[in-house]
Amino acid sequence: MKIFQKKTGEENGVTAVDTIEESELPSKPARRILLLLAHPSLDRSEVNRPMADAAGGIDGITLIDLYAEYPDFQIDIDREQQRLVEHDVIIFLHPLYWYSTPAILKEWQDLVLEHGFAYGSEGTALHGKIFFNALTAGGIEAAYRSEGYNHFTIRELLHPLEQTAVLCGMIYLPPFALFGSRTAVEEGRIGRHIADWIRVLEALRDNRLDIATAQNLPRLNSDLDALLEEI
Repeated sequence: MKIFQKKTGEENGVTAVDTIEESELPSKPARRILLLLAHPSLDRSEVNRPMADAAGGIDGITLIDLYAEYPDFQIDIDREQQRLVEHDVIIFLHPLYWYSTPAILKEWQDLVLEHGFAYGSEGTALHGKIFFNALTAGGIEAAYRSEGYNHFTIRELLHPLEQTAVLCGMIYLPPFALFGSRTAVEEGRIGRHIADWIRVLEALRDNRLDIATAQNLPRLNSDLDALLEEI
């Protein structure tokens, strides 16, 4: 256990010092996490669905299946804005479709992130909140680089979303990504990925993730041991 010292005063030229155990220090409040799931064929999902199921069982996480909630794409702007206000971390959980998100997440952004709410001189509702994508990509990681099949890294392809977060005053983190998702089940990679996903969510909730270090990584799950303060 860490021990801290605090000066409490001075008498006859001698400084009085109290020792404080880490457990006695005031703790930061737990972050509230909003997980927006967007998968148009969730019944066929081999990765996003178990990720959503795992997240849904964690305290402090609100899971919203956007395709189930808005099958006609008639998004309730007021309800979605209120959800954003009530949470500290916003995550888009989705497969990578044509180097971006499924259609409903684009519709959600166009409608919910209004001027005067999310950006502009009076649009400060999202300032200081954390945002990132949790995504699956069918191609292998080597395909997502300048010399690869897709010519750009996954983080470069997400620059429009990164800039959206910046414009809205949010803290942008790199994606929590799984590559080669088409073969992940047969290769036995799902279990480890879900375990890492749970670690990230719980660490974010409990203020145990090194945000500054994470911001400079290509992927949030590149080196979790360097990011997370374990209990």
